[in-house]
Amino acid sequence: MTSEKSAVANPTSLTAAVWLLYLEAIGLAGLTVYLIVRDLTAESLQVGVAISLTVMTAVAAVVVFFLGRTLVRRARGARGPAIVVQLFVIASGGFLVQVDPVWLGVLLMVLGVLTGVLIVVPPSTRALGID
Repeated sequence: MTSEKSAVANPTSLTAAVWLLYLEAIGLAGLTVYLIVRDLTAESLQVGVAISLTVMTAVAAVVVFFLGRTLVRRARGARGPAIVVQLFVIASGGFLVQVDPVWLGVLLMVLGVLTGVLIVVPPSTRALGID
C-alpha cells in the first residue's frame, strides 16, 4: 500500500495544508529567534521562565515542521496531532483578539481553521487512508 500511496500525487487540499503547516513552523522559528534576542538583551528577566518559553517555542517549530513532513508521506497517524496543533493555533488567536494585537489574533484563527479544514476534507482523508 505504501508504493500505491507514493505513486499517486497528493490532493491539492493536503498539499495546501502541508504548506500552511510549514508556514506555521517558519513563524514559530521566527518567534524563537525573537525570544532569544529578547532573552539576551532584557535588562531584567526571570531566567527560568525565559529559557523554558524559548525552548518550548523552538520544540514547537520542529514538531510542526515534522508533522507537515509526515502528512506529505501520508501517514494516517499525523492527522490527529496536526488537528490538535490547529486547535492550539485557534486558541492562541482567540487570546490575542482579547489582549491585542487583534489583527494577529484574527489571522491566527483563520489560519488554524483553514489548515484544520484542509486536513479533514474528503480528498485529504482519502489520501491518508482514513475512510
